Amino acid sequence: MADAPLPAGWEKRLSRSTGQHYYLNIYTKESQWDVPEKPAEPTTGPERVQCSHLLVKHKDSRRPSSWREPNIIRTKEEALELVKDCLLSGYREQIVQGKASFADLASKYSDCSSAKRGGDLGPFERGAMQKPFEEASFSLKVGELSEPVFTDSGVHIILRTV
Repeated sequence: MADAPLPAGWEKRLSRSTGQHYYLNIYTKESQWDVPEKPAEPTTGPERVQCSHLLVKHKDSRRPSSWREPNIIRTKEEALELVKDCLLSGYREQIVQGKASFADLASKYSDCSSAKRGGDLGPFERGAMQKPFEEASFSLKVGELSEPVFTDSGVHIILRTV
């Protein structure tokens, strides 16, 4: 018996790890095990953005080491305080007004290897980043800075550049 056609915007795929079929929303790149009942809605807004970020890792980050520190032992709360210090110590206003460079700040304080590029992550599409990071990135306007964003990697400040 042939499968019923899928609603628009969905693809049926085979999981390499489980051998089971799953369903991929072609717009959001989100997947699910259950057969979709409704068409996938196209996303609103851009399909691709470019952002820079400043990442502060903590001991519970998925990889608690960086180019700055081989063994990160700070807590999540301490990481958030470091991010807030970057935001609240006047940098946010200086960046927004063009008096300071986000790239300089990221180069100095970010635990991500992108610090060498001033935090620049290059262009990326939906589904390429961890969900909280993606949601924040795509919700920002060009030139806008995020509030602190938590992911498995640590605590981020994001600047949408394109």
